[in-house]
Amino acid sequence: MATITFIGLGNMGGPMAANLVKAGHDLTVFDLSTEAVKALTDEGAKSAATVQEAVEDAEVVISMLPAGQHVESVYLGENGLLKNLPSSTLVIDSSTIAPETAKGVAEAAVEAGITFLDAPVSGGVGGAKAGTLTFICGGEADAFERARPILDGMAKNIFHAGPHGAGQIAKICNNMLLAILMSGTSEALALGVKNGLDPAVLSEIMKQSSGGNWALNVYNPWPGVMDGVPASRAYEGGFLVDLMNKDLGLAFDNAVKNHAPIPMGSLARNLFELHASEGNGGLDFSSIQKFYYREQS
Repeated sequence: MATITFIGLGNMGGPMAANLVKAGHDLTVFDLSTEAVKALTDEGAKSAATVQEAVEDAEVVISMLPAGQHVESVYLGENGLLKNLPSSTLVIDSSTIAPETAKGVAEAAVEAGITFLDAPVSGGVGGAKAGTLTFICGGEADAFERARPILDGMAKNIFHAGPHGAGQIAKICNNMLLAILMSGTSEALALGVKNGLDPAVLSEIMKQSSGGNWALNVYNPWPGVMDGVPASRAYEGGFLVDLMNKDLGLAFDNAVKNHAPIPMGSLARNLFELHASEGNGGLDFSSIQKFYYREQS
């Protein structure tokens, strides 16, 4: 078992860290939320007063932070960790950030002699709790193999996408597709209900037909059709509209930089931005269903 520091205990980071404790690792956690830290110390993790104190003696540092500026601050800031970590440390950043930011932090890590891996995840809060996330890694092959036994405790699937930044590129491609897919599924369900169809019956028909997809199988956006998903608890929890908008923004910026046409991705970005502007930014992203069916409670 390894000595690990986990930084960032939000909706995703908290359950990911808890699974590392369950796997038997010696875990120290850091977050600005004392409530989030207490939830992990109750599970058996140790806490620290500062992020610098948290990484003392760490063999592996894992971060799960909201955005690129937070990652840059933790690793490259005035008291950035890369200045003080021993060269034997493996750093795994699971935040979803711009590929250019991930590459910049990786370059600084390489200059400091530290092994770095960008490793964003897919699978949502449910996957984080169940330990069934998909890790999409970017970095050197030997770093990937070194990280694999650590990630195993939190994952069902672990992929090596390519060099530094490749994990982030694959992640934003996946989430752009997810936004398009969820929007299309919601649109089809709303059209069927407008014509008097039962959304549960229509969902089952489409699941078994050529329109079958991940949203219909495990994350149905229509309230009451599927137990245990955000749609059946007033779209609370899950993957927030604001976070989907952040990821769609990353995809849009990347497309502009690389002169890649993304008409469907651009439309999805506009739909989710409009949905957020109507006060839905703190709801799960499947709440885009409400955009298509206003009579729905």
